[in-house]
Amino acid sequence: MTMPIDRWRAPPPRLPLRGLLLGCLLAAGAVRADESRLQVTLQGVRDGQGQLRVSLYRDADSFRKEDRAFRVLSVPAAPGDARLAFDALPPGRYALMAYHDANGDAKLNLRLGMFPTEGYGLSNNPQVVGPPRFADSAFDVSGPETSVNISISY
Repeated sequence: MTMPIDRWRAPPPRLPLRGLLLGCLLAAGAVRADESRLQVTLQGVRDGQGQLRVSLYRDADSFRKEDRAFRVLSVPAAPGDARLAFDALPPGRYALMAYHDANGDAKLNLRLGMFPTEGYGLSNNPQVVGPPRFADSAFDVSGPETSVNISISY
């Protein structure tokens, strides 16, 4: 007895491949969803000499030590308000220090090793007596975008 030959064959299922691709796309979206953008506005820049430098810190041990900052941005100075953005940040607690590097030497110049001679500011605009503290300037970055305004004091 012979068995009839089945001439119709179902195409191989595509669902596993489609499911795999969909899973990869969703996973990639989840990684991006965990990243945030930090918009920084520097208010009251006096003039257009030099650069504006903004340092982003993640902990108290590195705070105000630009060479140990999590990230640093620098843009040409312009009078008025300046806007900068840190992209692709993981959520967390951060603090900012900004200064108007008028002479372009990539450091905040100090008189007597303590008093800034160039315009500067900190996130949360704290009243500073003595060295600024991370805790006074710390803020949380979460969600797709966080905005911070810093007043530059001369």
